[in-house]
Amino acid sequence: MRGFFTDMFTIKGLMVLSVVVSSYALQAVELKDSRMADSVLINPEQQLQIRQMKLTAAMVWHGSSPWIQAVTAGANQEFTELGIKVLAVTDAQFDPARQVADLENVTVLNPDLILSLVVDPTSAKASYSKVVQQGAKLVLLSNPIPGFVLHKDYVGIVTDDMFGMGKQAAVELSAHFNHPARIGMIFHDADYFITNSRDKAFRQQLAHYPQLQLVAEKGFVREQETSQVAAALILQHPDLDAIYVSWDAAAEGVIEALRLAGRKDIKVITHDLGVNNLLDMAMKGNMLATISDQPFVIGSTMARLAALSKLGQQAAPYTLVPFMTVTADNIAPAWQQSFRSEVPALLQQVLKP
Repeated sequence: MRGFFTDMFTIKGLMVLSVVVSSYALQAVELKDSRMADSVLINPEQQLQIRQMKLTAAMVWHGSSPWIQAVTAGANQEFTELGIKVLAVTDAQFDPARQVADLENVTVLNPDLILSLVVDPTSAKASYSKVVQQGAKLVLLSNPIPGFVLHKDYVGIVTDDMFGMGKQAAVELSAHFNHPARIGMIFHDADYFITNSRDKAFRQQLAHYPQLQLVAEKGFVREQETSQVAAALILQHPDLDAIYVSWDAAAEGVIEALRLAGRKDIKVITHDLGVNNLLDMAMKGNMLATISDQPFVIGSTMARLAALSKLGQQAAPYTLVPFMTVTADNIAPAWQQSFRSEVPALLQQVLKP
């Protein structure tokens, strides 16, 4: 495995410090052993048992954003229903050293349950080990910790249905283009398991549609590069009909390049929800569709798995949260389902009939 990869980029409306855990993750993930989030249930008898335990919890996050706020809200709702007291919610501001300090502070509180997305699994491993050895049950969001053993060091991992999301992006293009269409792909050219998996699944699924021809692929590392990448792509391939982009914030640069070039005819498809691209979609611009996960459900599922582990129930290695296809026809309900919050005011104004 290569050394620590320190590039900042944005997925799901938040900045992410990309950590090279993907070579480990690609070996570790066995999606055939995964289960869907809606199969993780707590019956009334289990709920009573959990409430009688008077458990405590902490959430040790990598950063803060509307997306992670929705994860926290989902977890908080589940913890409240189960009578679990939340002792701390921390924000590492994408700083590995700060997350280590957060873990040290949380360890002093001695929580029974910890939910976390790891910034740097290598530098934080010892701190996570310490809190687990103290007796806390750890549930991870997306990123594994190399060397940690399932059901011994952590309960399980909750994540997007990454492969399903990538496939669905191709399915949506095939539904829109029932005639021959030329597709460009702007993919994440860095080691990050979530984006790599979605991009790979998109390529594989696209090959099932003979009317869709993948004519060009260009990679990027920093999302700020995508405007220039897109400008070069449409200059070299002016006959493109659509462009796939790895995630929402990266797609903003692509939309900008298309506007500057006066190319209203080229459609864009991506992943995750962001206000700017949803505005473009609502106004019938370049954005065709986006495939979104459900952060509120991620949080509630993590909380449920953590609580059930105290009853001795073992989680699957990966628990997958379902996705939604978002188009101009369902922006408002999709936002509300994903974030369980009101649609932003600016977007509401555009969506008014």
